Amino acid sequence: MLRPSRGPATPQVMTIERYPSLAHWGAFTALVEDGRVIGCEPFGRDPAPSPMLNAIPGMVHSPLRIGKPAIREGWRERKPRTGQDTFREVSWDEALDTVAEELTRVRTTHGNTAIFGGSHGWSSAGRVHHARTLVRRFLFLGGGAVDSVGNYSFGAAMYLLPHVIGTFAPVTGKATDWPVLIENTKLIVAFGGLALKNGQVTSGGAGLHVMEQWLRRAKEAGIEFVVISPLKSDAPEFLGAQWIAIRPNTDTALMLAMAHTLMSEGRHDAAFLQRYCVGFDTFERYLRGEDDGTPKSAEWAEQITGVPAAAIRDLARRSAGTSTILSCAWALQRAHHGEQPYWAMIALAAMLGQIGTPGGGFAFGHGSMNGVSSPRADLPAPETAAPPNPARSSIPVSRIADMLLNPGQEYDFNGKRATYPDIKLIYWGGGNPFHHQQDINRLRRGWQKPDTVIVHESWWNPVARHADIVLPATTTLERNDVGGCSRDPYIIAMHRALNPVGEARNDFEIFRVLAARLGYEQAFTEGRDEMGWCQHVYDEVRKGAAQKGVELPGFQQFWTEGHVELPAPTKNFVLFEDFRRDPDKHPLKTPSGKIEIVSETIAAFGYDDCPKHPAWLPAAEWLGDVKAERWPIHLVTNQPPGRLHSQMDPGTVSQSFKVAGREAIRINPEDASRRNIAAGDVVRVFNDRGACLAGVVIDPAVMPRVAAMATGAWYDPSETDGPERHGNPNVLTLDVGTSRLAQGPSSLTALVEIERWEAAPPQVRAHMRPAFAGADRARKA
Repeated sequence: MLRPSRGPATPQVMTIERYPSLAHWGAFTALVEDGRVIGCEPFGRDPAPSPMLNAIPGMVHSPLRIGKPAIREGWRERKPRTGQDTFREVSWDEALDTVAEELTRVRTTHGNTAIFGGSHGWSSAGRVHHARTLVRRFLFLGGGAVDSVGNYSFGAAMYLLPHVIGTFAPVTGKATDWPVLIENTKLIVAFGGLALKNGQVTSGGAGLHVMEQWLRRAKEAGIEFVVISPLKSDAPEFLGAQWIAIRPNTDTALMLAMAHTLMSEGRHDAAFLQRYCVGFDTFERYLRGEDDGTPKSAEWAEQITGVPAAAIRDLARRSAGTSTILSCAWALQRAHHGEQPYWAMIALAAMLGQIGTPGGGFAFGHGSMNGVSSPRADLPAPETAAPPNPARSSIPVSRIADMLLNPGQEYDFNGKRATYPDIKLIYWGGGNPFHHQQDINRLRRGWQKPDTVIVHESWWNPVARHADIVLPATTTLERNDVGGCSRDPYIIAMHRALNPVGEARNDFEIFRVLAARLGYEQAFTEGRDEMGWCQHVYDEVRKGAAQKGVELPGFQQFWTEGHVELPAPTKNFVLFEDFRRDPDKHPLKTPSGKIEIVSETIAAFGYDDCPKHPAWLPAAEWLGDVKAERWPIHLVTNQPPGRLHSQMDPGTVSQSFKVAGREAIRINPEDASRRNIAAGDVVRVFNDRGACLAGVVIDPAVMPRVAAMATGAWYDPSETDGPERHGNPNVLTLDVGTSRLAQGPSSLTALVEIERWEAAPPQVRAHMRPAFAGADRARKA
């Protein structure tokens, strides 16, 4: 039967709505049409927006989103967590009841130190929904838990620098401002490089990406650049930098040889060393080899570093003859004995005598993150603090596998001796340990030890797939927040742009409901809802600014306008300027009040892996070691250009850098030819710890006997004993502390071999959903 005609249809006009927001890769406006994010428009004042913004819409609406709470089949029977498990979707009530019961059971039976609050990584740029803070707040108010201290970014420096210069603030980006450097500096020596890709990200997000802008201005001002790295690409071509190719993990030897040259040729600043430092006489004996019989000469260093002695002496003389900044990337201290290059560089800078001057001294992180040396008024950034931890228990963050595998074992850390707790429950929200932890095969063994693993996640990534109870969390665009960081002049209002995808809830709400079940909702919320916390965080910034004479607009104006710009600083910052002007009136927060080239505090710890002054201590694996006969390639693992660590790995930008569907490995042409490897081949990268498959890029900018792989490919273990399929290099890296002092990660210490994969490559399954009980719902992203 024919239906009656209703006349021509009236076309619907969809309205595009705009919502300000912030990510670690920049501020932006989310464009939303019919409840979907269709684009991300960069912040209008950003001179160099990150292309990673383009991946956000696809990730928000990805088929990998976790739609409902889920419980792993086999959890109750204590079957191993394989990452290939089947899950059963459940209601929120069942999931929350189960979580509350498990927390109560473990606390009652084993105590609060049987719970590990495992949250680490660059989670939300917003402070209200900052996952690590919320996990700690929830667990600490509930009675306490084992916490983690330090970080994977600059963990060794974080605990060394207070002993040497009284603070670790310079490693967080607080260095002499760029306008001062541009006006006064003549030479920048960058140990570890100045890679622009690292300038795409800022912890806490930023309105302005300024790394390239400042480097170009520095070049135009006539500053010369020397980049010391195994990778020529660690400096942008426009700098015209001199590239000194160095064996990985040997920068300390190069610095010591430069110091020896200054000393032996009388080019060091004895007056500065006498007035502003302690311990140089002991360090001088070490440089001369008076105690060990080995002068730390340029010829000595050439055998270790591969850098010609003449080039070492020339660099030392050039550094002494002009206004020089010595800069060190974070990467150098993410290696075995990673404390030593930072300490050695400070000692070298002290010998040059330019610390505290406008054009000289030292800096950290110029090639590691956006915002370093960017002028910013000394005003607060948005933040929320965790309450005290009643359990009073923590471990160094990168020692998680040690803790899980060795309960009851004693360990040393920064002058104290502690014991690893026996963990029965892991509560994880924010961060991906199957990305940032070294030797993932070892972590995976430890991951089987607890009774229960609870995870908040937005996507079915490796940590979700290795969990027992998975609670779906919203993304940034599905909640309200306030963001900003200490190295950028903008505070950003982060507006909720769309309803939660599926049944996702924000972390604050999940913890609020759990706290209510456990009897401390009021303590957790302090009587504030989400918007109440947004206003509280902003009002704290406003209050701190007012105490320094800066009036910021009220919350409602800020929220309506979407951002507030802090005023420019009235005076450019020079690192240690006050200390240099009057070290008695402005002493450092060290025992001596001075730069400690020798630290008697560290000496008293008695650590043979971190002596009382900078020293050459060979890494457990390096190209000068006998192990290199079997494993002849040093694997450098670095920050990827198309994602932040493992975030948005399934996204379009990250995928554009894959080779043969896997993470790329960059190999020198000589090493490739010797192994009959061609560009685009799939290769097996392996050592005693594990193996992974990767796609080959032939790159003459990688020095011979070195290969480079970005970290963060979602971990994709084989169901058999085969190699990890997707190219996660942390199946290969060394999981030992940098030293007993800092116990930082040693991820840049790894020797490997590479061979062409001759068989048909296995399918990559990293970006597929898990199986679900009762339905065949596995779908590829």
